[in-house]
Amino acid sequence: MYIIIAILIFGILIAVHELGHFLAAKSAGVKVNEFSIGMGPGIFKKQGKETLYSLRLLPIGGYCAIEGENDDSDDERSMGKKPLLARLFILFAGSMMNFIAGFLIVLVIVSASPYYATLQLGGFMDGFPQQEGQELMAGDRIVAVDGHNVHLVSDFNLHMDRRTNPETVDLEVIRDGQHVLLEDLPLVLREYEDNGKVSMKYGLYFTAEPRTFFGIFRQAWYHSVYFVEMVWMGLGDIVTGRASLNQMSGVVGAVAAIGEAGAKSPTIFEGIINVFYLGAFIAVNLSVMNLLPIPGLDGGHIFTMIVVAAITKITGRKPNPKIEAYIHAAGLLLLLALMAVLLVSDVAKLI
Repeated sequence: MYIIIAILIFGILIAVHELGHFLAAKSAGVKVNEFSIGMGPGIFKKQGKETLYSLRLLPIGGYCAIEGENDDSDDERSMGKKPLLARLFILFAGSMMNFIAGFLIVLVIVSASPYYATLQLGGFMDGFPQQEGQELMAGDRIVAVDGHNVHLVSDFNLHMDRRTNPETVDLEVIRDGQHVLLEDLPLVLREYEDNGKVSMKYGLYFTAEPRTFFGIFRQAWYHSVYFVEMVWMGLGDIVTGRASLNQMSGVVGAVAAIGEAGAKSPTIFEGIINVFYLGAFIAVNLSVMNLLPIPGLDGGHIFTMIVVAAITKITGRKPNPKIEAYIHAAGLLLLLALMAVLLVSDVAKLI
């Protein structure tokens, strides 16, 4: 069941992405030849005034065929005839819709709980070591870990795991309304007993706040920003070599991870919550990744569009559009090759 939900989530997120392009193109007065939900053979088609609306058999995404998106069309309502800002808006809108989708999913999840965890300390576990003179106190609200702002417990754990010195940490807290910097705190994972179970923890008890209308939106925003931060850290790890190709996953690996998260949950309700939370992370992940200035992605089109506009402005001559087409075609081939490699890797891991 969770695998099916995961596949549907991927399909919906791709369709939402294309819907962003569609709505932006329509609002900019650009002709859209076809808008499709799903891929493969057509199940239902309806011709509008100028756009063919279609529903296709496979629920794995969709597409939006915009006039002049990939060629130099002579149609006055083609994308290439519109001002630069309008074209940039159309390209950006897909990623924007993915981010909004991720935010809304988290908003629903947060709304389902009467409470949410905060970074305000409620106390300490038995045996928690305190440092003389500079110590954490119940009531402190942690706002930064080694200079990185944090808003969620997951934020806190992420930066604690990635700190350069595994033995000590600098924490900034709000105490009695004042910002206090606690340097070189000996805060490490160790065994603590909590509710009769022994596990590796930092020895801190965090408080929970009751759900409020504005608090829900604030929490959903913090989670969405946390997702963006995780994506950027992951990209940084790939560039610096901290993460290997074996640690990367494609669609198959992501679907498997979502299914596993659901299957390992103690109840069906928690399983569904975990599946959709990962779905929200993937939505934001798609949003960020698609804006990277890589040929073949929307970010690559945005980058080259700005470069072409700058060259045209400076030289008074527009570069040959075939060059840009070749660049994006090459980028697309490389992306397809990477997807194939990740597919093989994902299948190998599953086997």
